[in-house]
Amino acid sequence: MYTKEIEITLLQLAKDLLRKLQQKESITDLDETLDGLRRVIIYNDWRYYVQSEPVLSDYEYDQLYAWLKELEAANPDKVSADSPTQRVAQGLTKAFPTVQHLVPMLSLENSYDADDLNDWDRKAREISGLDEIEYCIEPKFDGASISLIYENDRLTRGATRGDGVSGEDITTNIRQIRSIPLSASFATHGIQSIEIRGEVLINKNTFKAYNEQRAADNLPPLANPRNAASGSLRMVDPREVAKRGLEAFLYHMSYHTMEDGKTEPDEIRTHSNTLDMLSSLGFRSPSKQMKIVKGIKGVIDYVLAFEKERDSLPYEIDGMVIKVNDYALQDKLGMTTHHPRWAIAYKFAARQATSKLRKVEFQVGRTGSVTPVAKIDPVPIGGVTVGSISLFNEDVVREKDLKIGDTVLVERAGDVIPYIVKSLADLRNGEEEDIKFPTHCPVCHEPLFKPEGESVWRCINLTCEAQVVERMIHFVSKDAMDIRSLGESNVRKFYGLGIMKNIPGIYKMDFDKLAELEGFGKKSLTNLQTAIEQSKSQPLHRLVFGLGIRYVGETTAKTLANAVNHLLDLREWTEEQVLALEDIGPKVAGSIQQFFQTEDNIHMLQELEALGINLKSTKADHPVGGSLDGQTFLFTGTLNKLKRSDAEAMVEEQGGKILGGVSSKLNFLVVGDDAGSKLEKAKKINTIRILSEDDFLNLMQSPATEQ
Repeated sequence: MYTKEIEITLLQLAKDLLRKLQQKESITDLDETLDGLRRVIIYNDWRYYVQSEPVLSDYEYDQLYAWLKELEAANPDKVSADSPTQRVAQGLTKAFPTVQHLVPMLSLENSYDADDLNDWDRKAREISGLDEIEYCIEPKFDGASISLIYENDRLTRGATRGDGVSGEDITTNIRQIRSIPLSASFATHGIQSIEIRGEVLINKNTFKAYNEQRAADNLPPLANPRNAASGSLRMVDPREVAKRGLEAFLYHMSYHTMEDGKTEPDEIRTHSNTLDMLSSLGFRSPSKQMKIVKGIKGVIDYVLAFEKERDSLPYEIDGMVIKVNDYALQDKLGMTTHHPRWAIAYKFAARQATSKLRKVEFQVGRTGSVTPVAKIDPVPIGGVTVGSISLFNEDVVREKDLKIGDTVLVERAGDVIPYIVKSLADLRNGEEEDIKFPTHCPVCHEPLFKPEGESVWRCINLTCEAQVVERMIHFVSKDAMDIRSLGESNVRKFYGLGIMKNIPGIYKMDFDKLAELEGFGKKSLTNLQTAIEQSKSQPLHRLVFGLGIRYVGETTAKTLANAVNHLLDLREWTEEQVLALEDIGPKVAGSIQQFFQTEDNIHMLQELEALGINLKSTKADHPVGGSLDGQTFLFTGTLNKLKRSDAEAMVEEQGGKILGGVSSKLNFLVVGDDAGSKLEKAKKINTIRILSEDDFLNLMQSPATEQ
């Protein structure tokens, strides 16, 4: 970006501008002064935020920046879109509209050992016909993915990854990241417009200092650098975004147009060339960390060596990315609907640490399950401080031979979910204590019950406060009654204050009393009232799911809603009648029948109906006459073009049914990526038709002719 000669010229220009400012010399050429100030400030930003080697003191920088702002304020017609003063926006961002990526942001195939890499290399060589392939290796940054568009050298849009096809427009917040240039000389490479991809991160030291400041201000710390980076990108106040110290690495050119109609810049034929180009244009790219090797053995040697150095890096990384370096060969290898065949992610081993198990608390869930939760000395694992870990049930505690006072090995599975791997029994000193399971509920103190064949102890007192609160949280959740202004924290708060004591209480809240609470202004209360009122007319299957009947998920809830005209009809049903419904087994049928034979539950439903909640089945619950009428579907694996809930809704809108498992009653199994046992089971039943996601979409377009 800057040759030695240009840097010397800019340093001299900076000195001249500082001298003129200090001596209060009159401006003879406004355009020249504005251009000089912008060039010097942009140059120092690059030295500071990309090279980490500023050439101006903070005081000198602030003086020149303030002078530029003053001149632009006095001459608004002279303000350029890429001026450094245009980074910080005024006011709040009220919405982040959805925008479509020019090219879908696909996921990468994952590998965890040398065998995975060897297998991937073998497939690439078979398709390419080559004996050996040149690869480019770079760190896999653990941050928030972004997409940037530059047109005629200027940044015009920044977006989150979203679902890979479209993301949220966060351009205003992207402009706060000083390692992202507002303009770059792509035209020198013949590029007219370009979409580039990257990762937004927070330096470990910056993150630590920010959390220390939050602690000093009596604010809770941010969980980890990755979440902090992702959350910062969607903050409504860009001035707050600017304070977070975000940085960005750009590493992929996904789309471009050329000024002369050519397909590629002459000097960019490889991925490593692109990284070098981005670096030369002022972007922070992994060009200094990348490694080019020939053959998969060199790849394996490098990633294994790099893994040992991960903790010494200033940023969190969770692996390495290996890419076929030559673009022509990338095109030949192509891609699946989920991932490119020319790239793979090598994931580092899960993070582990040791800690002391200090005590075990027992938490009660909405169905009465009592879960032991280990409280350990807080320990950082993979960028997250872990202090609480679920032990699931008594059997797990016994199998792992855990005791209070044990030194335990803790791991974050997939760098996400913490769990105890084992106790280090050799370190015991005899002072450890057995973990004693309660015989009575830790909340309501009623006796616990352990059903035959199960490993979980349960509180069967339906009026237990812990269960009541958890049931209300589930009832208002997104997939149930979807009362969006009433989340978990408000449910717990309102229950504690006595404002609502059960599910019907949600619809009987005293809003005058709510208005007296801090943080509940007129607008908040109006939104809450509207959300509660709208929930009354939700389709019946949402209410059924929201009731939290044990074993009844969304699919079974729809089956029940389809089977009756009014929910209270189920009072008269026998267990055998419930069992006869599509895809409902004995365990589920018994739970449903028990729920509707419990008088307290019937009284609750009657009260809800009296409060205006819909208990009648609607046309939305009974799609009839559709082209898929009588056909049954099940989805497994990860879909890439649709959310599973949207795909299921498409089936139901055309009269089809969604089943909960593979059986002879199933007509279609739609298979996404990483499909598991359901696919293997379906292959053994000749009557089941197995569809890819694309097959399913084609079927939806012409279902009448495809059956």
